[in-house]
Amino acid sequence: MLQAFYDAMDPIAFTIGPLTVRWYGIAYILGFVLGILLIYRIAKRWKIGMTSENALTLLLCIMVGAILGARLGYVIFYGDGYYWTHPAKILAFNEGGMSFHGGLIGMFIGGLIAARITKVKFGTLADLVATAAPIGLFFGRVANFINGELWGSVTTMPWGVVFQNAGSLPRHPSQLYEALLEGVVIFVVLIILSRKNPPLYRGCYFGIFLALYGIFRILIEFVRQPDAQLGYLAGDWLTMGMLLSIPMLIVGVAFFVYGYRKRLPQSVETR
Repeated sequence: MLQAFYDAMDPIAFTIGPLTVRWYGIAYILGFVLGILLIYRIAKRWKIGMTSENALTLLLCIMVGAILGARLGYVIFYGDGYYWTHPAKILAFNEGGMSFHGGLIGMFIGGLIAARITKVKFGTLADLVATAAPIGLFFGRVANFINGELWGSVTTMPWGVVFQNAGSLPRHPSQLYEALLEGVVIFVVLIILSRKNPPLYRGCYFGIFLALYGIFRILIEFVRQPDAQLGYLAGDWLTMGMLLSIPMLIVGVAFFVYGYRKRLPQSVETR
């Protein structure tokens, strides 16, 4: 079934004249649009008074931060020195190469800027964005599957998929494992918790997101093929994705513990 779905999908969604639209681009747009709509709805439920102008400001800051951060993160973490000798390629988005961990750092910086502009406390913004982020993760990983990239290791499982550029052996569809765990599971957990009245203390949702993502990404890295230019960093198990996710887990736990110790309510005013 998965093989048939992969074979039937074209990475290019449609073409209008000289304009070519890929599923990967659509995934980004859907993630941002649905994410900001969810953020606005949760903010109303939490009664923190976020305006539509604040929501649009947050969307712009997060979009710019996520896209630039994801690209620069790939250049730094996964480029293996290539981009230092080919600097003109650093912003070549059309050639692919985006890093979630870099995107997360970019969103963090974008959130700090948005907090200053909108007067919404950064902890509350981080919680709102964290609750909506799994939507983008889900669509992004499905797009990775359609693109036939970031595949897993060879497997004999019946759901293994033969990817076009990965040889003739079936491989773990690790992109879909990530879509399920990092997208669906984290989303369900955070949405259920977001309905608490009053909501969890400021910073707790962000901490839960970081911790769960770190756990799931580390687990999936055991069946995900490492990037060819890097390979395994130690033995036959430690990958760059795993190395970058370990601090996420630690920071996530720290954010959650800090939130519960401080017991700060979700709030809109920085004063």
